[in-house]
Formats: sequence, C-alpha cells, structure tokens
Amino acid sequence: MTVAAAFTFTWLGLVLGISFLEAPLKFRAPGVTLPLGLGIGRLVFAALNRVEVLLAVAVWVALLAGPRSRASMAVAGAVVLVLLVQLAAVRPALIRRSDRVLAGEGGRGVTRTWSTSGSRSSRSPCWSGSELSPSQVDAGAAPRAKDQRPQSHRRPTADHRQPAS
Repeated sequence: MTVAAAFTFTWLGLVLGISFLEAPLKFRAPGVTLPLGLGIGRLVFAALNRVEVLLAVAVWVALLAGPRSRASMAVAGAVVLVLLVQLAAVRPALIRRSDRVLAGEGGRGVTRTWSTSGSRSSRSPCWSGSELSPSQVDAGAAPRAKDQRPQSHRRPTADHRQPAS
C-alpha cells in the first residue's frame, strides 16, 4: 500500500503542478502568443495524460500485489474512472475548443473571474486566458496574447521609460 500511495502522490503532484502552475503561467511569459501557448499546452497535457495512464496502471499493480482494503480499491477505481472520462470526453472537447480559438472563433466561452490586486481593495474583473475587455467579450472578439496588444495598451518597461528630468 505504501508503493501505491507513493505513485498516487506523484500523480497528484504532477496534475497540480501542471494544471495550476505551468498552464496559466505560460501565457504570461514574454513572447508567448495565444497560438504558441495553446500548442505548448496540447503537448504538455498529452504527455501528462500518458504519464497519468502509466501511474494509474502502477497504482493498480501495487494495490493488487500487496495488502489492500476495499476503500483503497474503491478510491483507485473512482480515480481511474475520472481519468477515463477526462481522456474520452474532456480532453477532446478542449482540443476542439482550442481549434476554434486558433481559427479565430474565440471569445465565446471566455470566463470572467474577480480578483483583487496588490493593495487595492476594490475588486476588478480578470478575464481568464485572455486580454479582453468586457466590450470585446460581448462582441465575440478573439483573445490576444499580451504581446499582441496595441502599443498604446502596453505597459512601459525599463527600456521604454522616459529619462528623469
């Protein structure tokens, strides 16, 4: 059961690290456009899915080879069922969605979340996966990566600052 637990926590660490760190952060990297980010995401998640299948098999082999409880078998079965649903339904739907975004049909399905930034106490809308204003979302505009914004919307960097007077 200890080996099965080690495989399980390795699996959990991979999913959490890739889903909640790598996936959103890649779109914040300089020079990463929406098509490039989606392409990277497809490769990363395809590799993650292959590793998940291997880890699921390893968990089952470890459980079947050693002492096991009904609860551990039920949990392992439920997790494998979730993985199968992910592979059979969720991932293909996400691929179709990214195909539509890459074809310029983005905008629909962009979600709005609320976040607070820094010391500001007011809440402001944050458009997940894109740099869209509310009017652009309502108009069905395709999301643009940060480096594709018009020059007037870019934040100044150290290279573009005015010299001090």
